[in-house]
This record gives sequence, C-alpha cells and structure tokens, in this order.
Amino acid sequence: MIAVTEINYRELAEAAVARAQAMGAGMSEAYCVAAKELSIEISKQEIETMKMAEDYGIGMRVIAGGRMGFAFTSDLSAEAREEMVRRALANAEKASEDRYNTLPAPPRGYTRLDLYDPSIAQTRLDDKIQLAMEIERQARTYDRRVKITESCTYQDAEYLITLVNSLGIADSYRGAYCGAFAYVVAEEGGDNQTGFGLQYSQHYRDLDPVKVGREAGEKAVRMLGAKTIGTQKAAVVFDPYIATSFLGVLAPALSAEAVQKGKSLFAGKAGRRVASSLITIVDDGTRPQGILSAPFDGEGVPTGKTVLVQEGELRGYLHNTYTAAKDGVKSTGNGIRGTFKSTPEVGATNFYIAPGQVSKQELLKDISRGLYITEVMGMHTANPISGDFSVGAAGILIENGELTTPVRGVAIAGNMVDLLEAIDCVADDLTFIVGKGSPTLRVSRMTISGS
Repeated sequence: MIAVTEINYRELAEAAVARAQAMGAGMSEAYCVAAKELSIEISKQEIETMKMAEDYGIGMRVIAGGRMGFAFTSDLSAEAREEMVRRALANAEKASEDRYNTLPAPPRGYTRLDLYDPSIAQTRLDDKIQLAMEIERQARTYDRRVKITESCTYQDAEYLITLVNSLGIADSYRGAYCGAFAYVVAEEGGDNQTGFGLQYSQHYRDLDPVKVGREAGEKAVRMLGAKTIGTQKAAVVFDPYIATSFLGVLAPALSAEAVQKGKSLFAGKAGRRVASSLITIVDDGTRPQGILSAPFDGEGVPTGKTVLVQEGELRGYLHNTYTAAKDGVKSTGNGIRGTFKSTPEVGATNFYIAPGQVSKQELLKDISRGLYITEVMGMHTANPISGDFSVGAAGILIENGELTTPVRGVAIAGNMVDLLEAIDCVADDLTFIVGKGSPTLRVSRMTISGS
C-alpha cells in the first residue's frame, strides 16, 4: 500500500480541484484510490499461482456550462496532473449540456465505520498460504470421494479512498477485507459433482478454513448420484446462495438510472405491491461488517440504509447525484465507483433480503414434496426489463420435510415479480455472498420442468 505519509492524496486532490477551478470549471471533483491486492491459489498442497498487485491514481470530473468532462491518471507528477485537468476540461467542451449534471455539497457528517483490520496486512504471507492449504486439506479429507481441487484461493485487499470537490467536500477513508473460497470435485461410479465453499470478512481472525473446506466437500458429495425427475408442480426452496443470484438481477432493476431509461421491470411501480408481504429488500452502505460498506459513496454523499421494498411494497429506487437531480429527490448515496478510472454509476452496496422469523428446518418441515435448489445455470439471461427468466437447475428432493435425493437436469421459469409475490416463507438465516445477501426462501408451488 502507498502510505499516506508517502503521498498525501488529499493535498494532490485539493491541488487538482483548485487548478480546475482556476482554468474555468464551474464545479470540479478529484477522486483518488490507492489499493493493494493479494491472491494465493493452492492445488495439491502447492502454490499454483500467487499475485500481488497495486493500483493507484486520480480521476478528475469537471462541470462547465452544464457539460461534464472526465479524465484520469496513474502518474501523480505535477505535469501529469496538469494534463489530466486540461483533458477533463477539453472533454467537457465536447459533451452535451445537461442541466442535471451537478456535484453534491458537503453533508453534516459521515458515519464512522470500522473498515480497516491491520492484521490483514500484518499477517505473514506464509500464514496466509497455510490457511489456503488448510482449506484444501479440509475439503479433500471430508470424504474419500473428493478427489479433484478445481480452485482453492485466499484473497485480500486494502485500499485508501480520498475525495475532494470544489463545493467543500474533502475526506478519506481506509478499508480492507479478506476471503477464501474452494471448488472441489467428488467422483463416484463415473459421476462427477462440484461443490464450493466461501467466506469473506473485514477481519482476518474471522476466516474459518475448516468451515470453508468442509462446506465445499459436503456440497460436492451430496450431489453424487443425482438424477432427473418428471415435470411437476411442487414447493421450491431457494438456498441463500441461489437467492442472491436472483438479487443480481433485481439490484440493477432497482436503480433509478434503469428506471429513468425505461429499462427496469420496476419502472412506474413505486408505491405498488411487487412482492409478498414477507419480502423486505434493503441496501445498506453502513452495514456493520459489510464488505461494501463505506462512509460515503463515489461522489462524497453519505451512505445509509435504504429500504427499497418494504413488506412487499416498492418504496423507491437507488440514486446517485445525477438521477436524484433528475427526479427532484435526494441521492441515496449509491454513486458507485469501482475505480478512479470511471465516473460514478448507480449501484448497490450491501444489498439483501431481510431475514424472517423461522429457522430453515421449520421452513422445510411442512413440505411433503418439493425441491431445494442449490444451483442454477443461465441466470445472466434473465430479462431485466420484463423480469422473465428460464434457467437450468439442480438441487435436492424434499420429502416429508427432509432433504433426500440429489436432482439435476431440471429447469424453472417464470417472472421475477411473480416469483417474489409467491414467496410464502422466509427463514432467519441471512447469508451474504460478498455484497449480496438473502435467507432461505420458499415458494409453495412452482412448475419444475424435468424429463
């Protein structure tokens, strides 16, 4: 990591903003990132690959006469920064005028979050390698049928974000996270099945290699001998991992940008019921231990908890400064930037379905026959405008409240809103897969297409 004591990013950002203002910008903003990443991949108890990467630079946004221009540089010299400002202003001259182009004013303050665990950087590289090896050991020794390691990886990252604009915002924050995942293959009688385990955390001490490894082994073994079933209507239960894949379709559809462009299945539905009364969907950029938590978004707007769907009713959308100005509302703090090399887009932070009041076991016990879905194929093909989807699926048969026989080669299809409205039970086991989370969800009756 490039230390703050080595390069004072706030000073560089303030100087860039001052220069842009002096050269004719109506408003200007400098967004600085310094990041360091580590990835260690293990196979057969040996290091397969190890990557360490650093990335740093400044993104410059200027607004002049309603026209926005952007440029960036990873060269922090005075000459390169001067050229960056000139390019941003030149780009603004070529852009179309848009009265909604604006920057946010300073807020009253930001929520201070615990985002940086120094032990992630301080832990010896050898210890991180051993953690990855332990994950593989746990997966391979879980069952003699687990015979192949497709991937076993430890990752971590630390970052420093600094933002300054001409209206008076000048702040920064530091964060870090770590994680690990494993994909293994179980074999028996010519049948091969893959299982995975993963865990991400803001604290190194929370990583549990035993849990990650055994989860991967268990998921691979439990699908051995899977067979297809006939087409039928039955209860369908979505594992939290599968439910989060549905959220990957819902999150973009709940952005004001998609709604304003007419590219959202939720367009024009604010204030209307779009889901079961058991469903509450939240985006929370200040969630404790949230991997995507931050005190402010990529524009300097404070992040916060935004309830998008409350007990089935659509309450609103995710906004950045531009979409908020267009709709005459306040930004929700969802101006997301993955890098200094781009302008802020509307995006989700820690996006999740709120947990219910019953355990997973209670959710299952009333099902005489159904399917517990553990895998879907083709979710990326879901239509974000209509909400229609048709995906391949695999899972485990539910019989008299118990998980019994593995099933593959089936498909489910429908509409996202119809699916949300049909959910009749939500468990209390909220599980996050990096930035998206869901508990186990149950639909009382759904068509399962089989052989």
